[in-house]
Amino acid sequence: MTRVGIGYDVHAIDPARALVLGGVTFEGEAGLAGHSDADVLLHAIIDALLGAAGLGDIGGHFPESDVQWTNASSVTLLVHSVRLVKAMGLTIDYVDSTVIAERPKLAPHIATMRSHIATSLEVDLSRVSVKATTSDGLGALGRGEGMAAMAVVALSEPTSGR
Repeated sequence: MTRVGIGYDVHAIDPARALVLGGVTFEGEAGLAGHSDADVLLHAIIDALLGAAGLGDIGGHFPESDVQWTNASSVTLLVHSVRLVKAMGLTIDYVDSTVIAERPKLAPHIATMRSHIATSLEVDLSRVSVKATTSDGLGALGRGEGMAAMAVVALSEPTSGR
């Protein structure tokens, strides 16, 4: 059986922090507000991964009330989530994700983000898609007040030999 999970995350801009997306730090760009490093892309992927496995959501596993996750790398959160999924005997088949942001231009960094994500998921690069789009200047995201990301994850259960 194939399991599918959907993830969505949004964070406000915080100029006092470094921007981290897909495990990549963007020097000179305003970061995002959040408890961990606020990597909106990895947070969406984590939520999709946990959802497909029936394990709840990112807030349940890494609550803001738990100081051990303060300023934590979202790569660490993703690797922990992957361990939980694999412990259930599930295989990560594919991840498709989209970042919604007016800036910075993400195209030059997508290959590196895909590589970081594939490594964290322990899958081949061909199983990871990262795309970027804007809000065409509409709403809070369009005004550059924040960033959002969406992700879909497909997992498969082991064949039972029936």
